[in-house]
Amino acid sequence: MVDLAADVGGDLFELLKNLRALTPLLAERAAAAERGRKPEDDCMAAIAATGLYRFFVPKRYGGFEHPLSAFVDVGLTLAEGCASTAWVTTFCMEHNWMLAHFPQAAQDEIFGRQPYVIAPAAISPNGRAKAREGGYVLTGRWQWGTGAMHADWIMLAGIVERAGRVERAEHIERAESADRADRADGNENTTGEMRMFILPIADVSIIDTWDADGMSGTGSNDMEVKDVFVPFHRSQSLVQLSIGRSEGSALHQSPMYRMPMLPILYLAAGVPAVGAAKAALQRFVERAPARTKFGGSARQSESTATHIRIGEAQSRLAVAEMICRQVAAETMTWGEREDMCPIAERVRHRQLMIQAVRIARDVVRDLFEASGANAHLLSEPLQRIHRDVHVIAAHAVFDAEVIDEQAGRLALGMAPTIRL
Repeated sequence: MVDLAADVGGDLFELLKNLRALTPLLAERAAAAERGRKPEDDCMAAIAATGLYRFFVPKRYGGFEHPLSAFVDVGLTLAEGCASTAWVTTFCMEHNWMLAHFPQAAQDEIFGRQPYVIAPAAISPNGRAKAREGGYVLTGRWQWGTGAMHADWIMLAGIVERAGRVERAEHIERAESADRADRADGNENTTGEMRMFILPIADVSIIDTWDADGMSGTGSNDMEVKDVFVPFHRSQSLVQLSIGRSEGSALHQSPMYRMPMLPILYLAAGVPAVGAAKAALQRFVERAPARTKFGGSARQSESTATHIRIGEAQSRLAVAEMICRQVAAETMTWGEREDMCPIAERVRHRQLMIQAVRIARDVVRDLFEASGANAHLLSEPLQRIHRDVHVIAAHAVFDAEVIDEQAGRLALGMAPTIRL
């Protein structure tokens, strides 16, 4: 954890300028991050030194509560250097937003002694928790631990077994109340309430499983806990968190923490794909004047087809970026409203971000196909960007068939078949 002065990162213009200055470092270290299967330590330290991780930290704890629109700028900027490092950074930023939804006691305990957390957050409820005196006992194993290689805390989702003979403490009453509200919203959960738990890194085993063909530098290894005790205050209803109506959001009384969670997740995952695609376009432009196609002497930059390809890529990526900015703007608007963002809007936001990521993927694919065999050399950044963006597009939240089905069902007046 880097010890920052209170004002570092508070000026948004300066923060973004400092991040842009780091893009060449991230690009230079991207191959090393891929080989090491985690972000480079010096890059993570340099990003932290800008004050970026206070972006979503509540003001009452020395954070900045910068707007979600600037979150898009952050992801685009960092991904032009290294998609993996940008991905880790945007997710860890978002996870400070999630911590701001936990009970005040947890925030006092954690934010009260450090300015931010570096914490993976697995929202798939792979854990099982049992209520005990003063808290829960959690067991489980989770994949996709983005940020685990530099973490100081870990957030993990689990299903709490029904209270049974356990004394009905206030925390359990609140949990069951949230569970009833969840069912009323059409998200039936018959096995128990879904909650997020935050644990210190020392309580979690990080298992070396991350050996992927793209986004290799994220270090997204598995995480496992066995019968670990988690105090009540370090737990939060996942449903309340996801709709921006948690204990923490009531504490802060800020539109920042009344926004729905999932669109922020879509932005954290999707914006790096668009930023990486912009880097691919820039690299294609750089290579074209020096490249000649087999059987001819004209440079690729002299070809009309190349001019059209570049212009089309520019316009398509502009559309992808506009989608990201539109989703960010609409999500901020929901934070300012008293009523909650409805399911139909959450579905639409996910559909929009799927399109943005597909555009980025397709632009990279088309540029890569026009870049020749030399683009496949491991020393060439284009091949890494090609693999990275295709892995991002394979993320579960960008599964178009799943979410388009839900959109169709809602249009026909039918209930969704998945938790949204």
